[in-house]
Amino acid sequence: MSNLQKLPEVLVQTGLSRAHLYALAQKGAFPKPVKLSERSSAWVESEVQDWIDARIAARDEECVH
Repeated sequence: MSNLQKLPEVLVQTGLSRAHLYALAQKGAFPKPVKLSERSSAWVESEVQDWIDARIAARDEECVH
């Protein structure tokens, strides 16, 4: 079972602004939210964590080269 996170939690976890997060999601560079209702969305916690882990891995690869 996947845990869902609302926008304020995702913003704190990633350090991104709301506008930047939505821009990245629109480009396919950040996980897209799950629509819960007409006015409510949330993100799958594991997808957000995977995105963070990928950023860390990319940083570590840059340090090696």
